[in-house]
Amino acid sequence: MSIRGTVAVGAAVLALAAAAAPSASADPEPTLGQAWVPGQQGYGTVRPAKVFNGGDPTGRIWDISWSSWGEAQATGTGTSYWEAPGAAVAESVRRPATIVAYDLGTCNGQLMYQAAKWYFPGEGESYDPRGHYNICTGDYVDTD
Repeated sequence: MSIRGTVAVGAAVLALAAAAAPSASADPEPTLGQAWVPGQQGYGTVRPAKVFNGGDPTGRIWDISWSSWGEAQATGTGTSYWEAPGAAVAESVRRPATIVAYDLGTCNGQLMYQAAKWYFPGEGESYDPRGHYNICTGDYVDTD
């Protein structure tokens, strides 16, 4: 092979490697907030399969399958414990749940969803963004 052919092959290999490598300017994927108390799970990660607030079982959702991520709002489905009105936490039962991550912004230099809630459509519940914890700071945000 001539020098010209070797240079052409080398240039082609470099072009293919550059095309396959991730762009340094690519937007990072947002995380689901960040943990603000010990024992929490899923926070600070991208598309977590499980989220746990710590504490009682109604603060846990698992087997999450995200249908969207990276837009203003991310939605997933999973399983959580539903507590019927007037029932005790010990009486909560497993039910399909929908999780919504929202309030996309920057916190401590990291792109993240700063709020998340889950609800139980099969129990007549629907998404309501009002009143949530800021999952960057841990502060309660009363938006009523």
